[in-house]
Amino acid sequence: MHFSSSSVSSHPLAAYGWDEGWETEFLPYSVQSLLPGRVVRVDRGMCDVVTEAGVVRADTEFVVPRDPMKVVCTGDWVAVDPAGSDPRYVRTLLPRRTAFVRSTSSKRSEGQILAANVDHAVVAMSLAVDLDLGRVERFLALAWESGAQPVVVLTKADLVPDPVTLSHLVEDVVASAPGVPVLTVCAREGEGVQELAALIGRGTSVLLGASGAGKSTLANALVGDDVMDVQATRDMDGKGRHTTTTRNLLPLPDGGVLIDTPGLRGVGLWDAGGGVGQVFSEIAEFARDCRFHDCAHDAEPGCAVRAAVDEGELPLRRLESYRKLVRENQRIVAKSDARVRAGVRQDWKRRQAEGRAAGEAKRGRGPWWPAPPR
Repeated sequence: MHFSSSSVSSHPLAAYGWDEGWETEFLPYSVQSLLPGRVVRVDRGMCDVVTEAGVVRADTEFVVPRDPMKVVCTGDWVAVDPAGSDPRYVRTLLPRRTAFVRSTSSKRSEGQILAANVDHAVVAMSLAVDLDLGRVERFLALAWESGAQPVVVLTKADLVPDPVTLSHLVEDVVASAPGVPVLTVCAREGEGVQELAALIGRGTSVLLGASGAGKSTLANALVGDDVMDVQATRDMDGKGRHTTTTRNLLPLPDGGVLIDTPGLRGVGLWDAGGGVGQVFSEIAEFARDCRFHDCAHDAEPGCAVRAAVDEGELPLRRLESYRKLVRENQRIVAKSDARVRAGVRQDWKRRQAEGRAAGEAKRGRGPWWPAPPR
């Protein structure tokens, strides 16, 4: 079945993001009597798919690939068997527009897709515990790399009653998130929720953060109903109890959908070089004045980035965080790309040689001096 462009806006799936682009992508499958649908939940080889006829349960057996990056994920648009098929199968995935991916703990360094076809990546950080700016930067690197627009939401703002302290916390996050909106909310009281809803609009948003960050409470506030279970965090460390165990796609009352995710203990980078560069865009600006175009901003002479740190224009914490994420991303890429791996090894050897030369210089002799007699 083919839907004309004029009927796209009134299509039953329009509230879930169906548009002319998806209609065009689906056209080859409509002649096969398959139905378009969006995955709202995946669970052990089965998934719930919302279609024009409602939510159906479908098997993903026919789209289980060798590549873990192509498994069915919450947010995917798919083609499913029509009514009357028993069992019903997902027959294919439509090409993704965006994908939020992190690395797994696997020694094979595989990627894991957390959400697909996302317009906004909402990073929730709790003010009930000390803010981890490095973690904020890590989330943002993955968000930028996914193709989505990041948003940082500082939850549980009521636990910081002093407005001056709250203002300083917001300023710290803003400085660590160039180009990213930063909001404070108290979801239980509804404060800041409407501002967030207006910001993410009628598209698809994924809600990310550690367990205990208040994601489920925020999801309930955005949806306007208690659709997600909520439990109190532990008093001793502010950590939650993983009340959300699957990724769920929830329709929002004013249009658009929200994908709620389980609390993430680890957010390893996955080929996110571009995202890292965007998070630390000011470092790239300073780096334009470095003497060497491939400066690592470590021990090279004429480094404008280290000069910016010395002059107080760039916080040392930002540079250290940048170095850490760059090294981590290089390791991930090197595991899957032999050419990059060789380049990293060559760079490592060069740094070793530079370190030895620096050590010799500190001991009062350069490489052109003969070694002292023994």
